[in-house]
Amino acid sequence: MIAARSSTRNILRAHLSAFALSLSLFALASSATQAQTQPARKPSPAAVAPTPKAQRTVLVMGDSLSAAYGLSASQGWVALTAQKIAKDKPGWHVVNASISGETTAGGAARIAAELSRHKPAVVVIELGANDGLRGLPVAQTRANLAKMIAAAKTANAKVLLIGMRMPPNYGPDYTRSFEQAFADLAREHRTAFVPFLLEPIALDDRAFQADRLHPVASAQPKLRDHVWTALAPLLN
Repeated sequence: MIAARSSTRNILRAHLSAFALSLSLFALASSATQAQTQPARKPSPAAVAPTPKAQRTVLVMGDSLSAAYGLSASQGWVALTAQKIAKDKPGWHVVNASISGETTAGGAARIAAELSRHKPAVVVIELGANDGLRGLPVAQTRANLAKMIAAAKTANAKVLLIGMRMPPNYGPDYTRSFEQAFADLAREHRTAFVPFLLEPIALDDRAFQADRLHPVASAQPKLRDHVWTALAPLLN
């Protein structure tokens, strides 16, 4: 009889333990369901980290003159401009998408992807020198630059067009029409304009590398300052 009572008590304890475990599992399941279905509480204002102000981008599309050919990237006028912008124009930064050897055709082919990737507020176009050195038709160069300007404006970016000149050995007709193409484009599309990138150093042989085409490191600050006069107003 005693053994039977003990057995009954053990059975009851087992049932009670199983029931308690079921209640615990049910409570856990209910909590998990509520956590999934109830909206998350918004943190108090004090707990919300301030959102950093988005930086605006200056996109430079150029050739070897902007890609710091023969120099370290940090020595080029574009990198020096980026340093100046970081100091004088907080909230802006520079992306240098220049490629040595680039022609206006290459720039026109790349402009859409670069605009989509960087979403610039300002686009600096420094292309055409390689077109001229190859003697490509000025009409072709002009059409490619016009395409780039139009694409940048369609993307709501301001444009700075930087012009180039050819040596006189290309003939007066070609050199004159080549130079004039940049001025005409700037006027027609109402862009900011630097007529000749190399103007501050063009007559100084010491300002160029042995190839007589690419400026040395010590000349790069002069190019930066030359471009800055037209670029700075676009950053206001």
